[in-house]
Amino acid sequence: FILVGGVPLPASWGGWQEAVGVFLTFLLVLMLCLEPILYCFSDPHSISFARHCKSGDKVVFVYSVVSSAAMLMYFLLLSDLSVLSTRVSAYALVCVRVISEVALFLSGLTFFVLAFACAVSSLEQDNLDFKGIPKSGLQLYKITFEMFSGSHYDMLGDHPALLAAVFVYIVTTVIFLTNLLIAQLNCAYQATYQDMLGYARLNRGKIVSETMLSVSKKRWASFRDGLRLDERVEF
Repeated sequence: FILVGGVPLPASWGGWQEAVGVFLTFLLVLMLCLEPILYCFSDPHSISFARHCKSGDKVVFVYSVVSSAAMLMYFLLLSDLSVLSTRVSAYALVCVRVISEVALFLSGLTFFVLAFACAVSSLEQDNLDFKGIPKSGLQLYKITFEMFSGSHYDMLGDHPALLAAVFVYIVTTVIFLTNLLIAQLNCAYQATYQDMLGYARLNRGKIVSETMLSVSKKRWASFRDGLRLDERVEF
């Protein structure tokens, strides 16, 4: 057993594949409990195996969210097939290694979003997009990810102080932080890719050795005898 937050869990759950598999099982059970068809069975006004009824419509949104998360877990487990190719496996391992740089970028971005959201909320302005800290933070995130429409940029011209604050924010985040992230990813990728090729080969060997334990002796003997290693081969 392993301890996670003081709770003993099976040691087989220590790997991320096993943890994702357990979480996927939980999501599938939850989907079964929230299945709209089962709710419609008890509705006398719905037909058999109907997906939409008064009782089923109450849980269909929650069911869709859970099913969406389950689908992501399926594809996350599917990424384990990257071991079939050494280059793809090395690329996947590099992505895992550099994800910490992305996390640092998001934490820095969140700090600047919170700072500028509080700042623009303190300004004397009546722009509905920046009315309050939550709305201001959402619009600043949109600006960073280029989701802020051009018509809303035009509305900023009516508030020079707000326009100046947004301009400083763009210089700080879109120009500085984004390019810093690109430089960090470039350096981290070059520094780890060569080592990741070796790790990818070791990971493939680990999977092969773990799979060998599940092969029965009879099957292994049949495979070994099929190779006919005791027969001489002419050169």
